Amino acid sequence: MPELPEVETTRRGIRPLVAGRLVTGLAVRNPRLRLPVPETLGEAIVGERLADVRRRAKYLLLDFPRGSVIVHLGMSGSLQVVAADAPPGPHDHVDLVFGGSALRLRDPRRFGMVVWQPGDALEHPWLAPLGPEPLGERFDGPWLHRATRGLRIPVKQALMDAHRVVGVGNIYASESLFRARIHPLTPAGEIGPRRYARLAQAVRETLEAAIAAGGSTLRDFVGGDGRPGYFQQQYFVYGRDGESCRVCGGTVRRAVCGQRATFWCPHCQPR
Repeated sequence: MPELPEVETTRRGIRPLVAGRLVTGLAVRNPRLRLPVPETLGEAIVGERLADVRRRAKYLLLDFPRGSVIVHLGMSGSLQVVAADAPPGPHDHVDLVFGGSALRLRDPRRFGMVVWQPGDALEHPWLAPLGPEPLGERFDGPWLHRATRGLRIPVKQALMDAHRVVGVGNIYASESLFRARIHPLTPAGEIGPRRYARLAQAVRETLEAAIAAGGSTLRDFVGGDGRPGYFQQQYFVYGRDGESCRVCGGTVRRAVCGQRATFWCPHCQPR
């Protein structure tokens, strides 16, 4: 599933090509995504100018004068700018047309979403309750410390809770905890301010490195320019169970935490 770095990579790829341009058409070939594409979407955006492309958590916000198109890439989706007359493939479900080019949603598993939110997109029920952005000013060690008091769940599970911080999915939670030298199964409420300061910094560093690498491509993901990401080549622990730790040479281990695979090095991340 595309996580924050993949969505941010997509945003940075498409924004220069579509922001400020007039929508001249909309093609919905298959409206049956995770939620149906609204039948009135064309009425809301055709003839309007796209003001900006933003990201909130794992959602892309296409801002128009009267509201925003909110896009979630689901498990296999991608957004690319293509020639408007480029023949669509079987999984190319939605095109926003800008004259000679189009912003095309490809989603083989059809688990993505394209919805219209009048007014402020951040008031949508999906977005309003979300926690701070991990690359924003609100997110730091003191915030994490306050947000986890009394929690007995593992710190990795708490880090993936979007009400505490958004966009830190399974891959980047494992990698951030490794960089912070914190065992992923440690109860969140037992971690003190110093280690949370270290973890907040590790989250930033991990996400920034992933964005610089164009995100991770494990199956279907490609960025807005059609290129796969390559951050998976830099993983310290994720998906490397049984292999040697890149730092100490010990053996990376795997467990299941919150129904998700979790990876760590027992030497670098003692419990």
